[in-house]
Amino acid sequence: MKTSQRYLFPLGSLLCILYLFMCTSCEPKEEQLVYKPNIYIYPEENMNLEVYLDFPQGGRVIASIPEYGNYWDVFVDTTGTIDYSYRYLFYESVQPDEWQRYEGWLVEQNDLESFFEANLLKYGFKGIEIDDFIEYWIPRLTSFKYYLIYPQTQNEINPLIDLSFSIVPDNIRRLFYYIHGDDELPENPIQEPAIDNTFEREGYFVVEWGVII
Repeated sequence: MKTSQRYLFPLGSLLCILYLFMCTSCEPKEEQLVYKPNIYIYPEENMNLEVYLDFPQGGRVIASIPEYGNYWDVFVDTTGTIDYSYRYLFYESVQPDEWQRYEGWLVEQNDLESFFEANLLKYGFKGIEIDDFIEYWIPRLTSFKYYLIYPQTQNEINPLIDLSFSIVPDNIRRLFYYIHGDDELPENPIQEPAIDNTFEREGYFVVEWGVII
């Protein structure tokens, strides 16, 4: 009479594999600094507003103006001026490096200013928002001949840095640029992204830009 054979996995080996799996899955993800996100707020009427940042995958605010604390509690008038003093809410943060780096643009250093002016405009930014970006970042992007620029929109930003308001805006546009400089052309061509230009600057709306380097 034949008997079926059963192959028993050694208990010690099984526990070892389980331990390695758990250690691997629990390894902390590399953190990435987001520089100088500016949040511009444009209400239709003067309002007192609470603004919250949350980090669903871990992270924290490391700098802010005005002081963030657990949230911003601010007064915003119809010109977008905050607490009678600020054009925007400023912060910097660290969170896991989960930014997309497969769609973007290759730009020569000498063309950065004209590129960002046109690109921000396509995404729905205007006037002082673009001027602030150009004034701050162009003098700081001079170390390399070429720059790879990967856009991060709500799809990439919201899972890492959630932005919410006590009075919900009608429209929000969030855009970060992941920027990588190099003196050599990349070996493989970069895939150019499609730009969602459907954002409407109507009603009570918010725009935000930032940079990851």
